[in-house]
Order: sequence, then C-alpha cells, then structure tokens
Amino acid sequence: MAGSMVFCRGCGKEIHEDARTCPHCGAPQRATNQGKNKVVAGVLALFLGGLGVHRFYLGQWWGIFYLLFVWVFFIPSFIAFIEGIVFLVTNDEVWEQKYGPA
Repeated sequence: MAGSMVFCRGCGKEIHEDARTCPHCGAPQRATNQGKNKVVAGVLALFLGGLGVHRFYLGQWWGIFYLLFVWVFFIPSFIAFIEGIVFLVTNDEVWEQKYGPA
C-alpha cells in the first residue's frame, strides 16, 4: 500500500491518509491541505475585502464586482468586513462543506 497511514478522527484506528471516511467506524475524515482556509479568507475579507480579494481566493469570479464598485460606493468594503467576521465564526464542518475540496 503506497502512502502513509494516519489515525481516524472518530475511532482512532489506523487508516490510509487518503481515506475520506473511516472503513471501521464510517467517520468522515477532514481533508488536509485541500480546500480553502477560513482564517485566510476571513483575514483577506477584513483587510482587502473591498477589493474582492477574499472572493478571488475562494475561486469566485464575482469578486470583480467588489473591485469595480469599491471606489464609488465603499459598500463592498462594509459587506466584506461583515463577510470576514462571518467566515471567522463559521463552524469548521459548515466551512468544509461549502469551501472544502470537491
């Protein structure tokens, strides 16, 4: 078997690192180094959100609207600030479902 082994997050038994669920208990395993990090997205939204940087980080093309309208209305900056707070307080499981690996 190629690859390394890790321990299940549910039952603690040894499983292959690529397993999405544990073959012993069925517990879902969190993907590592895949998907988007909510802390990075939150910090980007707080500090550069008016430019839509957080939306580009999340792979959402419509971040361009933040960039286009920030100079005129400053509303995207306010919206991004709220989004940054929401990103940071979002439950990890919910975050993984929405922005995790496909």
